[in-house]
Amino acid sequence: MYHIAVSFDVPADRRDEFIAAALEDGRDSHAGEPGTLRFELITDADNPNRFYLNEAYTDKAAFDLHCEGPYFAKFFAIIEDFAEGPTWLIQGTTVDDNA
Repeated sequence: MYHIAVSFDVPADRRDEFIAAALEDGRDSHAGEPGTLRFELITDADNPNRFYLNEAYTDKAAFDLHCEGPYFAKFFAIIEDFAEGPTWLIQGTTVDDNA
């Protein structure tokens, strides 16, 4: 499984707009992209205007497909003028214990 986690900082007056755009991206990606396994929006415990996207895909190819898709493009078109990010936190493949 391929995982990514990124953070975004948003102005307080655009917080609701960011949340709506991120949740729509997550719903649409999960419904319309078979390789999207998880799409979570998390708010920071100490900073209510910092958000994390925690996502999982079947593999890197599924993530790349997501990045080329319409939901990703729409999300970034909405937030590009006000959100700072994404700041990459993790990007990689699950290490399984096959013992």
